[in-house]
Amino acid sequence: MNLQDALYNWLSIKVVHEARTDDKAALDTYEFFTTILTEDHRLENIEVEIVDPMYIVHYVKEGQQEQKQFPIDLIEALLEQIQSEPKYN
Repeated sequence: MNLQDALYNWLSIKVVHEARTDDKAALDTYEFFTTILTEDHRLENIEVEIVDPMYIVHYVKEGQQEQKQFPIDLIEALLEQIQSEPKYN
């Protein structure tokens, strides 16, 4: 999985996990993608900032500070889908 996709998936499920703290599947998935970022892509110091209309993910890779940006509506789409599905609520 490339870094862009891994960050997108990690951030999407991070938002879900933070909104649904009792959701074990969300926690497990968040931990899975955190492992991909830290072990496969060797990211460190991963932090998230919201600057409307974007989520900005800051991280260190190979000693260099880097960042990626994602539209808020794209990242929060997974949470909205889960919340709109009655069987998950």
